[in-house]
Amino acid sequence: MSSFYKSIVEALIFSSEEPLSEAEIIRTIKGIDGEDSEINNQNVSEIISELNSEYSDSGRSIRIVNIAGGYLFATKEEYSKYIGFLSTEKSKRRLSQAALETLAIIAYKQPITKPEIESIRGVNSDYVIASLLDKNLITISGRAETIGRPLLYSTTKEFLIYFGLSDIKDLPKPREIEEIMQDEDFIEQKNRIMMNAIEEIVENQESKNGKENQD
Repeated sequence: MSSFYKSIVEALIFSSEEPLSEAEIIRTIKGIDGEDSEINNQNVSEIISELNSEYSDSGRSIRIVNIAGGYLFATKEEYSKYIGFLSTEKSKRRLSQAALETLAIIAYKQPITKPEIESIRGVNSDYVIASLLDKNLITISGRAETIGRPLLYSTTKEFLIYFGLSDIKDLPKPREIEEIMQDEDFIEQKNRIMMNAIEEIVENQESKNGKENQD
C-alpha cells in the first residue's frame, strides 16, 4: 500500500472526533478516488500497524487505538497522569461522585431499572440518571418484564469512548478496581482533586461573604 494512502488514513483518523471504522475509511477514500480504488479492510489494518510502529520507533507520545469498533488517536499510558490532571482541571464534562457511582452500577449490572439502581445506592437517582442520559453515557434500552414494566438502562458507545474502552467486556474486574484504588498515583490524584474542590468551595464562600459585607 502506497505512502499516499497511509497519509490519508492517518489524516482521516486524526481529524475524526469519534472512532473511525475501517468501513468508513474505505468508503471515504473510494468516495473521492473512485470505487475501483484498491484498498480493503486488511490494507487499513496494515497501515495502522505501520503507523503505530513508526510512532513507537520515533518515541512519539501518541498511537492509534481501536475503541468502540473504530480507530482513534490516543496518548500512551505513561502520560495518563498528566493528561488526567489536565482533564480534571479543565473538563466541562466532569462527572460527580454520584454520577460515577450510578454509572458504575449500570455498567456492571446492565440492563438495569431505576428501582434496582436506587436499591443498590440507597437514594433517589432521578437527577443523576437524567444527567447521564443528557451526556449520552447511558440510554434507555427497553422495558423490564416486571410489574409496571420499568425502563431499562444500559451504557452507550459514548460511554466506551469516554473511558477509552474497546468493548464493555474490557471493564476492569472488581479485584482490579480494588488494586487501582490502592495505587499511589491514583490516591495522589484523588487527593489533588479533593483539595481543588475544597479550594473552590472556600473561594466561593469568601466571594459570597464579600458581597454580603458590601451590601
